[in-house]
Amino acid sequence: MSPKILIIDDDDLVSGSLKKVLTKLNYEVETCLKAGEAEEKINNFQPDIILLDIYLTTHNGIDLLKQIKKKFVTIPVVMITGYADVKMAVTAIKSGAFDFLLKPIDLEQLKIVLDKAVENLKLKSEVNKLHTLLEENELTREFFGKSSKIQRIVASVEKLAKSGDTTILLEGESGTGKEVFAKYIHQKSPRANAPFITINCATIPRELAESELFGHEKGAFTGASSKTKLGKFELADGGTILLDEIGELSLDLQVKLLRVLQEKKFYRLGGEKEVSVNVRVLAATNRNLEEEVSKGTFREDLFYRLNVAKITIPPLRERKEDIVYIAYSFLNEFSQKFNKHVHGIDQSGIEILKSYNWKGNVRELRNVMERVMLLAEEEELNDNHFAFLMENKAGVETEEEKFILQIPQKGIKIDVVLKALILKTLKITNGNQVKAAKVLGLSRSKLRYRMEQLGIEVTKNIG
Repeated sequence: MSPKILIIDDDDLVSGSLKKVLTKLNYEVETCLKAGEAEEKINNFQPDIILLDIYLTTHNGIDLLKQIKKKFVTIPVVMITGYADVKMAVTAIKSGAFDFLLKPIDLEQLKIVLDKAVENLKLKSEVNKLHTLLEENELTREFFGKSSKIQRIVASVEKLAKSGDTTILLEGESGTGKEVFAKYIHQKSPRANAPFITINCATIPRELAESELFGHEKGAFTGASSKTKLGKFELADGGTILLDEIGELSLDLQVKLLRVLQEKKFYRLGGEKEVSVNVRVLAATNRNLEEEVSKGTFREDLFYRLNVAKITIPPLRERKEDIVYIAYSFLNEFSQKFNKHVHGIDQSGIEILKSYNWKGNVRELRNVMERVMLLAEEEELNDNHFAFLMENKAGVETEEEKFILQIPQKGIKIDVVLKALILKTLKITNGNQVKAAKVLGLSRSKLRYRMEQLGIEVTKNIG
């Protein structure tokens, strides 16, 4: 079904021309020439996107925008404005507009903005479907993201999961979701109805680690309970055990773990009877185990036993197309948890999320969304909600990211500085305006306005 666009503009010539162009682009289009009838038209037509002129004869476009966003929160509204109305356009963005187009409307720019709006709508729809599945406690491949990189990994995970017995090593930075992947492997395996047990090797006191893994008999050591305690391997019998942060395990326990992997048998601490288990072992680490082997801190034979199949999960900064998708899934989660009515993230907020480095990966993104949602009072998140991320980013600036501005004693006009900045950025991006806008933290339409204002004409290989 073609996306539906409603044009609200009391100039029938402009409305008619836009309708013809958009119809040729396979959109279903309706026009509204009277601003006072906008609400009724929206209710009847139920558009996916609204094009709204910022200046209407009988109404203020900004006021109408606010009314629309209050009653139809999820519909992206693209404002149409003249070259002299940039301040008004910025106000529109702050009031909830998805983007704005400058008159005369450039066809290529129109298509870019509308494609972006349609993609945003698809994203929200997919996340809503995902949220429904997660409410049913079932992970799906869409949960991990939509990028081709992550989907290839998920496809490999699904194939490995089917065996039910293969030992899998999950590698990746902290916060990339290794435990969630492990749960997914268990869910997709023949062991799905049996226990899934996780033990974090980094958090167990060394003197208790053997007991935690393999259990102990009464009186096995000072403080041992008055009855037999089952270890994690016995609790996971028939199912799956995840040894998280496996690189933290002591060398003596690595020897005992190797035996369990090879023979599926062990002794409880202080016990004389051998215990047999049928367990699939998954291991996760944020370390490079091969390097640990070369240092002598990890046993080579255990490494090869764990490394039957290896899955390396990429950091979030290497799959930026997943950031907004995952952020929306957390938005839905915390909307429900905190009883908030937040329905989306506007373009200014999205630009901050995409530009941030996410050193803490998905875990950091989740924490950020929880913090933002806890404090949010608006129905749509914007750059103000994520401003603290940019403050953090400024505090950890690398040498390559530093910007040095030198101002002569006699002073300098701001237009000269802006022109030099834009020209330098365009030189870096080889004249690519989309990339330049991204580097400068602007929308492409804002960059184009500045270029026209400053008399900058651009071709490829500028400078």
